[in-house]
Amino acid sequence: MLREIRPIEGGCPQQFSLLTEFCVPFPAPIKPDFSFIDLFAGIGGFRIPLQAINGQCVFTCEINPHAQQAYQLNFGDKPQGDITTLDLNVVPEHDVLTAGFPCQPFSISGKMKGFEDTRGTLIYNVFQIIDLRKPKVVFLENVKHLLHHDNGNTLKTIIRDLEHLGYVVSAKVLNASDFGVPQNRERIIIIGHPSKKFDFSQLQTKPKPTLKAFLEQDAPFEFLNEPYTLLTDYKVQDSGLIFIGYRNKSIRKAGVRPGTENLSRVHKQPNRIYSTEGLHPALPSQETSGRFWIYHQGAVRKLTIKECYKIMGFPDEFKIRGNSTELYRQVGNSVCVPMIQEIAKAIKTQLLSND
Repeated sequence: MLREIRPIEGGCPQQFSLLTEFCVPFPAPIKPDFSFIDLFAGIGGFRIPLQAINGQCVFTCEINPHAQQAYQLNFGDKPQGDITTLDLNVVPEHDVLTAGFPCQPFSISGKMKGFEDTRGTLIYNVFQIIDLRKPKVVFLENVKHLLHHDNGNTLKTIIRDLEHLGYVVSAKVLNASDFGVPQNRERIIIIGHPSKKFDFSQLQTKPKPTLKAFLEQDAPFEFLNEPYTLLTDYKVQDSGLIFIGYRNKSIRKAGVRPGTENLSRVHKQPNRIYSTEGLHPALPSQETSGRFWIYHQGAVRKLTIKECYKIMGFPDEFKIRGNSTELYRQVGNSVCVPMIQEIAKAIKTQLLSND
């Protein structure tokens, strides 16, 4: 069923406002096989792959106004805002619930109180929707650190609460580099179904590509205009990364070990330079100045916006708009599209096919 959408600046002509499929690069399928909702939707990293396997998005929620604009530009729908103030009754019935929920630090009481252990966090709002609508599949994504947060108790509590809601739960850490993109991006995937256990071993992986194959050949590149050091003794890490140099910008001031003065205060990452003969580290969501520098064809430059979207697996037709700072933040906060699509295909085969 076609929905009226508001024309947006630079988007669809007024005369096509009733024809969503002609206005946006990723229209909803005409005869969908299943329905899904897109929580913490960002710019649509879940929606693109689920629509590609003939799923219909019936509800979406995203609090960031810039991400909302990008979402509307590409899908024709403007997401609902703050999930914590959402009237749950507006969330329709659906087959699959997807959520790349934020993992802000929270403590776990460990007293087996169910929802009370996660009350006050955003995952609790997801649980409320699950409890109300009982989707056939719950599909969650988060950072790898969730595996170790509070000595593993945080993840145990999330799984326990899903089980209390009536789901058989599977969880596994996957790397985007195993699904056709040159990015060492590890994320934990949590999948729940009322009666079946999801089999991660059936996912089809691909050889790790190199970053150089994903780069633009001609663009207004931003070359590093400050002193930097290239390493003469480097190797390909087990992850596929090649740490080949660093900017000589000294950031760390306290607790500095010898030889780490230039490797920044946070994870020692932002000053690092990586060779395009290997992979790139995970694109960050909280930092726009570092972790984008690459050594390519004898020079150090920053990854372009288009290159970042490409190594996250976004199709070429995906529309981007806004200032560079916000665009770097949006793509770093997204999910890897090819990895999500492979999981979604397996969900459809394993958990939805009999329905």
